[in-house]
Amino acid sequence: MSEKHKIRVSVDIYGQTYMMMGSETSGHMRLVASMVDDKMREINTHNLSLDSSKLAVLTALNAMHEYVKIKDQIERLEEEIKMLKG
Repeated sequence: MSEKHKIRVSVDIYGQTYMMMGSETSGHMRLVASMVDDKMREINTHNLSLDSSKLAVLTALNAMHEYVKIKDQIERLEEEIKMLKG
């Protein structure tokens, strides 16, 4: 997709404004930003002494952990489907 066809949206994450750009809808990008903001705030409630950089890294680690778990679950389900079909 060319640069001029990308959607731009301004979002707030943990008190900072970011300009997101992508091919997804603005609603999708706002949802993702909101989920990141919510996760950062959740982690902060358990770790009040963290600066925003460390909080962002912990949020990224948490997101990747969830991603890997879901990816593994999808792969297991795909294997089950193959076994049931075959």
